[in-house]
Amino acid sequence: MTAMKVLLTLLAAGFFVPALADDESEFIEHARAVHARVFTLDAHADIEIPGKPSMYVGSDGLSKVSPEKMDQGGLNAVVMALAVGPKPRTAEGYAAAKTIAEEKLLAVKTLVANDSHGIRLVTESDDLLATIADGKKAIILSLQNALIFGAESTAVDYFFDQGVRMFALTHMGHNDFADSSRPLFIAATGAREPASEHDGLSAKGMAAVQRLNALGAVIDISQLSTEAALQVIDSSVAPVVASHSNARALTDVSRNLSDVEIKRLAAGGGVIHVAPFAGYLFDSQDPSIDTALRAIRRDAGIDEDYLYPFELYWEINDPAVKATFLRSARDLLGAISLGTMLDHIDYIVGLVGIDHVGIGTDFNHGSGIAGYIDASESFNVTAGLLQRGYSEAEIQKIWGGNFLRVWQAVEGQRTIH
Repeated sequence: MTAMKVLLTLLAAGFFVPALADDESEFIEHARAVHARVFTLDAHADIEIPGKPSMYVGSDGLSKVSPEKMDQGGLNAVVMALAVGPKPRTAEGYAAAKTIAEEKLLAVKTLVANDSHGIRLVTESDDLLATIADGKKAIILSLQNALIFGAESTAVDYFFDQGVRMFALTHMGHNDFADSSRPLFIAATGAREPASEHDGLSAKGMAAVQRLNALGAVIDISQLSTEAALQVIDSSVAPVVASHSNARALTDVSRNLSDVEIKRLAAGGGVIHVAPFAGYLFDSQDPSIDTALRAIRRDAGIDEDYLYPFELYWEINDPAVKATFLRSARDLLGAISLGTMLDHIDYIVGLVGIDHVGIGTDFNHGSGIAGYIDASESFNVTAGLLQRGYSEAEIQKIWGGNFLRVWQAVEGQRTIH
């Protein structure tokens, strides 16, 4: 990409400083050099199954964190999630959830086995460092939604043995282990689950936290209710992360973390990873946005109340109506760009310091904004941080150093070897 094209991309992403006007090329080359030196890690992306149709992949049909896009953007490592949405809490639902997780696990292992880009699946922090030192790319496996475990916390061991090293207990909807930040809307009854089922973690959830600590697995509090997140932070003997959550003080949706959660996370040594997802970045203080969102939700035939703007689009059966709703909702959120995402990073740094913020994109699940649409544009994040005055050492922490520190601390606390 030419210097001018990079500059135009940065302008489109919503940021520019006067110093660039004197010598754009010099700044861009400096930014490229910094980006090449720092260790870059995306703490959360979803797994796409090759050959399966998806509305979340890029216009080229490829995953937003495909090896090609990682190469283009200079992204060293990505945490790929065996993520499963809500299913009935029955034997059949548990079996379906585990089948999906196994399918995604196989997809990653097949990619690693067949890839010509030199991608490695790593299961230890030392392996990650060695992989990067060798000039290779790394994948770390995570799991999202303990529904995959069925009703048994012992399933943690099975997935750990398969190479999973980070675990999030919920997705949308409560399960037997913990309460979710997004109680499930039950279309058949037209009502939501109660805000809380377990007052945070259940006894199984607490046992899972203890087991994950013993194994040396990173615990991810993204998607948990506030009560569950705080209980995980307080009960874990090692630091924990939020793999893809933003600041609720700037965008008041249930998926983002409150200042209380961020401060407690940081006090325990943890990290919150900010995502380029419009639904977690929009100006929630603008009442006109709320009024307009409610109107288009009613027009689409879904409940007007929402925990984040795009909620319940999956309940819209007519493809044309669904497409219109998603497009209208995104347009209503305004000119969200990489600069908006960096505002959340600035806020968290101001609240708890540089050691407790990272990047977790949620790519392949609706994420992507102007200037940071997929992994190929990872360089723009570094350029934007430099423009805001962050040093190379600080950018190293944000991009991957903070996550690595947590992983090493978690491994240091393990009691099962």
